[in-house]
Amino acid sequence: MEQEQGITRYRSIWLSDIHLGTRGCQADYLLDFLRHTESDYLYLVGDIVDGWRLKKGWFWPQSHNDVVQKILRRARKGTQVFLIPGNHDEAFREFVGLQFGGVTILEDTIHIAADGKRYLIIHGDQFDAVVRYARWLAFIGDAAYTTLLGINTLFNTVRRKLGFSYWSLSAYLKHKTKKAVEFIGDYETALTDEARRRQVDGVICGHIHHAEMRDMDGVLYVNDGDWVESCTALVEHADGRLEILRWADIMRARGATMKAAA
Repeated sequence: MEQEQGITRYRSIWLSDIHLGTRGCQADYLLDFLRHTESDYLYLVGDIVDGWRLKKGWFWPQSHNDVVQKILRRARKGTQVFLIPGNHDEAFREFVGLQFGGVTILEDTIHIAADGKRYLIIHGDQFDAVVRYARWLAFIGDAAYTTLLGINTLFNTVRRKLGFSYWSLSAYLKHKTKKAVEFIGDYETALTDEARRRQVDGVICGHIHHAEMRDMDGVLYVNDGDWVESCTALVEHADGRLEILRWADIMRARGATMKAAA
């Protein structure tokens, strides 16, 4: 990790579940993250653009366009950028193997870290039984989840006006639900089983909007989270060490430091 003029350089960065095109997307937090970080490799691990939402109604503010422009600018400046499509931007899967604006589209891939460890990079919806076998149910769930995110956005608008920092009400409610917790456990097991099958050291995924990094019987499971609830990214340091950055917390700490120094 190198730091210069307020910008931290990592070897690799993973982002997923940005959901551009939705009101729940925390684009301002992501733009702040992109302003303060750089990397040699940038992996976009699915659901970057929410095609499901955009089909129902167009929503594309300037901040969402700014995110796209910043990513494309990184590709032009030499960052190797890879897009692994998810279920919400599955249309990109028709272009696997092609490159657009310096961004290479892949179904999945293997990342070799600086310490030699090999990680399967995949969005993960292929291992979600609801998406895979009951697509109609997934759309119903998506509508309910969108409503929950709308409440979350309103909740945080009020918090900001009162001087409080971002806190995800939707994530809190979701992870207090027994069935949601059981689903996350099953999902993690399915992904680590796939990593074993492919004989790699770990798996890096997205899809379920739950940032996590833990060893599961010798296989490292990493979920880089999302930018509608947790505002998290996964980074690789120069020595190969992986770390989940919780950007809302980092922004809050930075603000407190600046306030104390003023």
